Amino acid sequence: MSYSAQVIASLKEKNPSQNEFHQAVQEVLTSLQPLLDKEKKYEKYAILERLVVPERQIIFRVPWVDDNGKICVNYGYRIQFNTAIGPYKGGLRFHPSVNVGVIKFLGFEQVFKNSLTTLAMGGGKGGSDFDPKGKSDNEIMRFCQSFMNELYRHIGAHTDVPAGDIGVGGREIGYLFGQYKKLTNRFDGVLTGKGLNWGGSLARTEATGYGCVYFAQEMLKERGESLEGKVCAVSGAGNVAIYTIEKLYQVGAIPVTASDSKGMIYDKEGIDLALLKEIKEVRRESLESYVKAKKSAQYTAVSAYDKDCNGVWSVPCFAAFPSATQNELSAKDAQILLKNGCKCVSEGANMPSTNEAIDIFLQAKICYGPGKAANAGGVAVSGLEMAQNASMNPWSFEVVDSRLHEIMTNIYQNAAQTAKEFGDPTNLVMGANIAGFRKVADSMIDQGVV
Repeated sequence: MSYSAQVIASLKEKNPSQNEFHQAVQEVLTSLQPLLDKEKKYEKYAILERLVVPERQIIFRVPWVDDNGKICVNYGYRIQFNTAIGPYKGGLRFHPSVNVGVIKFLGFEQVFKNSLTTLAMGGGKGGSDFDPKGKSDNEIMRFCQSFMNELYRHIGAHTDVPAGDIGVGGREIGYLFGQYKKLTNRFDGVLTGKGLNWGGSLARTEATGYGCVYFAQEMLKERGESLEGKVCAVSGAGNVAIYTIEKLYQVGAIPVTASDSKGMIYDKEGIDLALLKEIKEVRRESLESYVKAKKSAQYTAVSAYDKDCNGVWSVPCFAAFPSATQNELSAKDAQILLKNGCKCVSEGANMPSTNEAIDIFLQAKICYGPGKAANAGGVAVSGLEMAQNASMNPWSFEVVDSRLHEIMTNIYQNAAQTAKEFGDPTNLVMGANIAGFRKVADSMIDQGVV
């Protein structure tokens, strides 16, 4: 049994029922095997055994009172995974699906994603099973304040810098930061995704979506292709999806889909971005509202999707941008995409494709950008926000966007060159994982057994 297989087997035995975490670890460690065969030092120093165990796991109670005076209780989590190259950095997710396994998978992925940016950021993740949907602003404020009453003990500008994720946007970051400031009597760059008036960075909102498109452009450029004039399918209707669609329009592409937890829309004329933003960022409504305003669009409820399929991926497209959540793109979806002529998949979400779907893309040798590389733009600009906070000097949108584009280009080149080094030039999964791993693992060896 190989070194990586031994560690995966032990991990599954010691962490039962954490399926998403198992999946993330298996995807990374399996692709590292060519490096592990070449460099025996990683086994000698037990790097994999140490890497898959978080440095710290914090689980806490979050009591809060709803608008009817009812006392509610949720779980709170912060998994501080690795600080070999910098302070813990990673988002907070508020969603009913959140549990220890989900947060561990996200934190593990974050370690390599942050490494790829070349910025000094370790990996961590957190969140709660709290559902912001249908809650009033006051209920969300009370929850965020209670959540921060415990979290503040474990974070800091040079210790752990959380950001947003699913269910945590500018509103939630504001409430969290306000409570942190009250509890600590400090105005630190301790959260990213802040409001522009109080330490936020221009282009942070757009960063993940824009970066995902920049990464796709780099993959296609290598093959003499472009996105201009091409039909694109995008899943999700949150921050990542909206700004992926926006950037696709800017580069001349035609995005025709979006989706949420209830269903999807297909607009053959191209998604009406202003309407999508109005529905999701202002009115906070279901995408069913879109088809009421746009007669050219079709709405399909999740209940009408084919078995084991996501309706978004049944739409013929040149490029696909999975931008919703984990495991939203199955092996069956991958086969449908390829059959319909898809040449490029650039992941805006964290681990949106199942391992079986990834294998299909790799075997087909299409342009496939794994999430830890393609969606690193968000955390990259979070790092740039930290730099602006430290210098107390905000940058222009153009400067931040230019740095973002440069970082995404460098991530692609690093992953591509590493894939070539190990004899599989189209395998950016292996390239990104090995490139991200080497920096972290070598730093762990330098710092001793800690």
